[in-house]
Amino acid sequence: MNRLVLWNIDLTLVDVSIVTREAYAEAFRAVTGRPLVKLTQPNGRPDSEIVFEMLAINGIVASDEHLPRFLDALAAAFGARRRRLAKEGRMMAGARDALKAVARLDGVVQSVLTGTIKSNAAHKLAAFGLDRYVDIEIGGYGEEVYPKATLLQVAQGRAGRRHGTVFDGRNTVLIGDSARDVQAARIAGASMIGVASGRSLPAELHEAGADVVLPDLSNSSEVVAAVASLTSPARGAGRFPAGR
Repeated sequence: MNRLVLWNIDLTLVDVSIVTREAYAEAFRAVTGRPLVKLTQPNGRPDSEIVFEMLAINGIVASDEHLPRFLDALAAAFGARRRRLAKEGRMMAGARDALKAVARLDGVVQSVLTGTIKSNAAHKLAAFGLDRYVDIEIGGYGEEVYPKATLLQVAQGRAGRRHGTVFDGRNTVLIGDSARDVQAARIAGASMIGVASGRSLPAELHEAGADVVLPDLSNSSEVVAAVASLTSPARGAGRFPAGR
């Protein structure tokens, strides 16, 4: 195994925003005893960050115990709604075919790098039959309180330990829909395929530094070609000084 492909989930592979908002509202009430009045936009941020902002804008002074309690409540509320995901959500155009096609590329390991907590990420993928294409155990998730760039490196380490391979900037690609995803890849030194299926426009993804920008995942051949070119040995040799 010599290529690591990490996928963002929300608005890259699936859109289950209706169920997610309901789960957040239930978790907020369970933890604070008050109804959720003001929502916050995810914008590529992890659940751990969203929780603190949601508490703040709704007038709750956060304490050390708020985050673990909220994430536990969020997992319970979302899990209780998991059977509604496929009915009330949608798989993004081309997502399954793109995952299948990339999985056939020589030496590929696939996982996810997402702001969603691990249990909810698993539900989102399983609802649309996408979990079979990724190793969820080596991904990076929203309950891990790291900047996303650091979380990418954590996922590289997990994949490396599992496969006995060094995954670094020369052989890692992140695929995501937000400028924050692009920034994380740039900071971590990984390659980036921006997909303009979320809230970031193609120009914003380009400006943030994406190596390749696609309108969506509907052309799986383009996705595979981009992954292959960004993780080729020749490209790796050219990106870093000899001996790195």
